[in-house]
Amino acid sequence: MSFIDIRGLKKAFGATTVVHDFDLSIEKGEFVSFLGPSGCGKTTILRMIAGFETASGGSIAIDGREVGHLPPAKRDVGMVFQSYALFPNMTVGENIAFGLKIAKKSAAEIRDRVGEMLAIIKLPQLAERYPWQLSGGQQQRVALARALAVRPQVLLLDEPLSALDAKIRVSLREEIRSLQRELGITTIFVTHDQEEALSMSDRVVVMHEGRAAQVGTPFEVYSYPKNRFVASFVGTLNLLEGEVIDTGRLSLDGAEVPVARGLEGRTSGDKVTVALRPETVSLGMNGHGVPGIVESVAFLGAVVRTRVRLEQQTITLDAFNQTTGRTPQLGEPVRLVFGADDLLVLGED
Repeated sequence: MSFIDIRGLKKAFGATTVVHDFDLSIEKGEFVSFLGPSGCGKTTILRMIAGFETASGGSIAIDGREVGHLPPAKRDVGMVFQSYALFPNMTVGENIAFGLKIAKKSAAEIRDRVGEMLAIIKLPQLAERYPWQLSGGQQQRVALARALAVRPQVLLLDEPLSALDAKIRVSLREEIRSLQRELGITTIFVTHDQEEALSMSDRVVVMHEGRAAQVGTPFEVYSYPKNRFVASFVGTLNLLEGEVIDTGRLSLDGAEVPVARGLEGRTSGDKVTVALRPETVSLGMNGHGVPGIVESVAFLGAVVRTRVRLEQQTITLDAFNQTTGRTPQLGEPVRLVFGADDLLVLGED
């Protein structure tokens, strides 16, 4: 049996249902991210697991124990909020000790555990400071230490990095993932940032309108999206309309291209939507590839992004910036090359 087992979970606010029959199994020690836009239900599910929202239906079990009827304090979970939620009148050490005092641990045990957590988050010298004396990144470390101090079975993270600047976010997400691996704690991380989800997770749950649109490893949801929503939300891509020639070929604006999979059961003349990642496209040589005209060229530092117009559609391609290479020019005729495996035939949303 899975360590966390969620079955048929529902949540309605009045006549509006925001989570529909949600199922998910999570293994012990796994790091799972809920990824999706605002309003997709990801935080509502997290709050139901924590006990801050009451489910309208379904069940939540942790380590074989049904917890749906239990108050938050009895669920053995730790939660870190986007807003940190540190007590401003308490020092760093007192904030970390708060849950331990509520649990009526001895003074010696509290002292030792607070010292241990301060060492883990690499802030041992700041025990006597107050939250207002800390940077945003330091405050989030303290919030994480407070959640972990009581040794919960499950760690819940509700967009904990969204209020931080870009460089601190990258650094802190690496620290969180390293700490999670070190402790082996089962973790659920909510985010709308695809880079966070893809870089940190064992598996990603892509949420859409209260449902799991796709569950898989970061590689799976990025490389093999199941439908148009997942394909467009996770990463940058080209969405193209094509016409089936046969089970192995497709017409894109009159250009015939091979397709490795996804056309089974389709007949000649059927219209399909295909996805093509920009990094899989390159400029062809010696007249090979799909013809087009360069419409724009954008320099993005390490990457040069080129948009090429076919007859009716456009394809964007990304290439590494090479100082010895030649940049395409506006209005230049070019040919685009991509493999049969690179075209992903999408299902319905």
